[in-house]
Amino acid sequence: MSLEKAKKHFEQYNLSDKVLEFETSSATVELAAIAAGCEPARIAKTLSFKVNDQAILIVTAGDTKIDNAKYKGYFGTKAKMLDASEVEPMIGHAIGGVCPFGINTGVDVFLDVSLKRFTTIFPACGSHNSAIELTPDELAQYSPYKEWIDVCKGW
Repeated sequence: MSLEKAKKHFEQYNLSDKVLEFETSSATVELAAIAAGCEPARIAKTLSFKVNDQAILIVTAGDTKIDNAKYKGYFGTKAKMLDASEVEPMIGHAIGGVCPFGINTGVDVFLDVSLKRFTTIFPACGSHNSAIELTPDELAQYSPYKEWIDVCKGW
């Protein structure tokens, strides 16, 4: 169902045929990199957080971690990921396929600058075995992102 929501999202841009479906799982950065045939850093992982009881998504490069000080400086609160039971109802996609495409209304999306160092990246498309190859600019164009932010470390 979530894969279909992501594909429907891409229909408005005539890109649903660019969605990749893999024979194997792409639910983790490592598995997605193997499935997509790229380095793990190029996997655009989408992390789910709660800020003032609202779900937000932060899309980051696969080799990063959230920098708690940067996160608190930007959002004004400590980083608190959604509980596993909250992800699908609040975001619209289950863990392993969370992406910024075809999400529930009211979910703010932020893109981390760690993605900008790559020519193309691979965000998931709503399921544990899907992705789409996009440039960082295309990710911004085709997602309902609010803004580019810098809240990661490790890259």
